[in-house]
Amino acid sequence: MSSSTTFLLRMPSPIGRIELTGDGDAVTSLSIARDDVLPHDDFPENRDAVLENAAAQLDEYFAGTRRAFDVPVRLHGTAFRTAVWERLTALEYGTLTTYGELGLALGHPGYGRAIGGAVGANPVPIIIGCHRVLSSTGKITGYSGGEGIPTKLWLLEHEGITLAA
Repeated sequence: MSSSTTFLLRMPSPIGRIELTGDGDAVTSLSIARDDVLPHDDFPENRDAVLENAAAQLDEYFAGTRRAFDVPVRLHGTAFRTAVWERLTALEYGTLTTYGELGLALGHPGYGRAIGGAVGANPVPIIIGCHRVLSSTGKITGYSGGEGIPTKLWLLEHEGITLAA
């Protein structure tokens, strides 16, 4: 674990095991297991109140009783990536945008590929809804969390959005 990560919590979910890390004041990452493997499986859990609260809110989200998260999140990245992630926080439950629309909103039209890279590098998926971003044609082109596109489809369908992969 990195020096900024002090706390670690794992939890089950409908899309596979989830791992949350934090620095004592905020959530610093959320990982969804791929092939039942998480980044810090070799480390023991060390829970704190911030991660317990995030886990409770995620449970509510998966139960369908929560549509927005209000846990503190600390984002570490370039200014460009951080701007993209902050823009993603404005996407509400059940709504979609495209990489191109994100680029336009940030004043970077034509930066679709760079926007896609930033979206894919989101350190706190679900809480920051990167699954709500599609290609300009409305297709799902990928997802870096969990099992990829099936995980993204599950999250979208959970929010009432039905699409073809």
